[in-house]
Amino acid sequence: MIKQLDQDIKYLKGVGPVRAEVLRKELGIVSFRDLLYYYPYKYVDRSRIYYICEINGSMPYVQLKGQILSFETVGAGRKTRLIAHFADRTGVVDLVWFQGVKYAQKNYDCRTTYIVFGRPSVFNGRIQIAHPDIDKVKDDAAPMDEIVFDGGMMVPYNLTSPSDSPYGKFVPSYNTTEKMKNCGLNSDGMAKLAEKMLELLKEPLEETLPAYLIARNHLISHDEAVRNIHFPESAQMLERAQTRLKFEELFYVQVNILRYARDRIRKFRGIMFSRVGDAFNTFYHQHLPFPLTGAQKRVIKEIREDMRSGRQMNRLLQGDVGSGKTLVALLCSLIAVDNGYQTCIMAPTEILAEQHLETIRSMLRGMDLRVELLTGMVKGKRREALLADLVTGQIHILIGTHAVIEDNVLFSHLGFVIIDEQHRFGVAQRAKLWQKNAVPPHVLVMTATPIPRTLAMTLYGDLDVSVIDELPPGRKPVQTVHQFDNRRDNLNAFILQQLKKGRQIYIVYPLIEESEKIDLKNLEDGYEQVCRDFSQYKVSKVHGRLKPAEKDAEMQRFASGETQILVATTVIEVGVNVPNASVMVIENAERFGLSQLHQLRGRVGRGAEQSYCVLVTKFKLSDESRKRIKIMVDSSDGFEIAEMDLKLRGPGDLEGTQQSGMAFDLKIANIARDGQLLMKAREEAQLVIDSDEDETNPANEIIWRRLRELRKTNINWGAIS
Repeated sequence: MIKQLDQDIKYLKGVGPVRAEVLRKELGIVSFRDLLYYYPYKYVDRSRIYYICEINGSMPYVQLKGQILSFETVGAGRKTRLIAHFADRTGVVDLVWFQGVKYAQKNYDCRTTYIVFGRPSVFNGRIQIAHPDIDKVKDDAAPMDEIVFDGGMMVPYNLTSPSDSPYGKFVPSYNTTEKMKNCGLNSDGMAKLAEKMLELLKEPLEETLPAYLIARNHLISHDEAVRNIHFPESAQMLERAQTRLKFEELFYVQVNILRYARDRIRKFRGIMFSRVGDAFNTFYHQHLPFPLTGAQKRVIKEIREDMRSGRQMNRLLQGDVGSGKTLVALLCSLIAVDNGYQTCIMAPTEILAEQHLETIRSMLRGMDLRVELLTGMVKGKRREALLADLVTGQIHILIGTHAVIEDNVLFSHLGFVIIDEQHRFGVAQRAKLWQKNAVPPHVLVMTATPIPRTLAMTLYGDLDVSVIDELPPGRKPVQTVHQFDNRRDNLNAFILQQLKKGRQIYIVYPLIEESEKIDLKNLEDGYEQVCRDFSQYKVSKVHGRLKPAEKDAEMQRFASGETQILVATTVIEVGVNVPNASVMVIENAERFGLSQLHQLRGRVGRGAEQSYCVLVTKFKLSDESRKRIKIMVDSSDGFEIAEMDLKLRGPGDLEGTQQSGMAFDLKIANIARDGQLLMKAREEAQLVIDSDEDETNPANEIIWRRLRELRKTNINWGAIS
């Protein structure tokens, strides 16, 4: 690798110790290499000069060539502004300075041809460009006496056709911070540093992909890509540079994930569940609460194949709220029981663990199987007895929170682990369950948050994926409506109508207490108002600041029907199953992401009655908020909604992505926009892993070396299990 890249950034001309420290603190740039791979986030096209007659006030940036006809000073004192009437042969625009008036008067004149660059706008019917960049065109002066009138307008007649700009390039824009700008490191300052650094690199940058991959995918070299990502030669070269660097980034993420999965299979042989016996068959034929859907049968078959394959299962089960994931998990747990092994189900909250316990015990009623709960609330002699019975194998299924991963929780034969809503757990927490048995148990990760395929391939690429994409028969889709908050009386009348029918209501707020910065309805005020509006009914209140015992007590009051209205924050997103709750009211719905809105909507629609989700917003909404609300009203498909959420918000904002770190490690690729490229990178990575299992093929030496280099950087390669 070129030696200059390892040099301290302070030795780059124009940096020095002070700026070097700012770059380190603000961006983590400490070497030439760090600067080299700090990419621009956008580009301004200065490759073309426009005629004035072509431009309008909606264009982002334009470049013009012409002369200043005259200057005009407007206003006085601090409100003085300078206007220069700038013309080419097709028209006139106003160049305006609100600051730096004296500088403009001193440095620009009416006898010189200039290149003007800036953002056009319209004021009083005239196009103007405020505080433009102005450069003198050498050897292209036009004397004032050569200006003639054309159609009543004074224009220079001898200016050449605009077409190609003398700049002939795209100007990069770099993200900077206020502290950087204070020491002269704005976007232009960063561009100058990048330019100086690239000039120093006389040798081509070392290649990071094997020649056969470059040729097969029609990619440019790494050196060409990096140089053109900073200073593109053309629009075509910019596109090719972006494609090359995005592909490379996604390729190495996928190689790492698939290599990890391969190594795990090699390292961990799986427990072979060779039989389906009495427990499964008795439940299936005598206790099944309702017929399985086709999707449930398909998923059980996929899990069954894994369990008897001799390799450890590591599978992600996706399915909307109410799709029957718990029933699938129970049936698979019974296969473990039939083979002499125990099952552990880990849930993120005590109330969800208790819900699983109640559901599974009721399903297994009459069968000689023991299901127990282990949470932080289980203490003293009761806990000691439970742990003792777990070791002797008397407990078949253990359900709990993170308490199940404590060191003193030991199993007789743990063969199957189910992790519900896994994004609530850290990687290290989940890995502890592997150590509870000599041979790592089979792992089933469940989520009710639909994950777009491209995101799942990056976040959970080492897991096989099963999807329950069919709801049980008889379920009525939740009717979703949009309601402006200035029609509160209509909403209250509807809620009262539902309450009189014996139904229960969720009302969700985004905040607990009033925020001065954000003008939102908050839970405390909302709770008081709800109590006043529906004084004849009982109201519960739940939020994240309550102690777990208080929160559980309030949730249980609502679940039992003791209270009719539950006012809450998003803590109920994953919560109890209350079939009688038929209305979900979401206040300030514009403040929620699509996936979160869909999760909240999933709290209702669990009974036989028609259920409703009311999205309450203020009247004035941004375009993006309107799109989100319309998608929710129009669609009940969780996967379609998740795809739209990914496109609107990006991967870094989606709930669950924070645990892996993967979404944030991508410098240039975007999972939402680069799905096709990700699929191609995945295919190529799979070919490499399959064809070079021992990593000895000389053609791939560059891949394994590059992967080792990436592991030494600050990239988070945290594996998801």
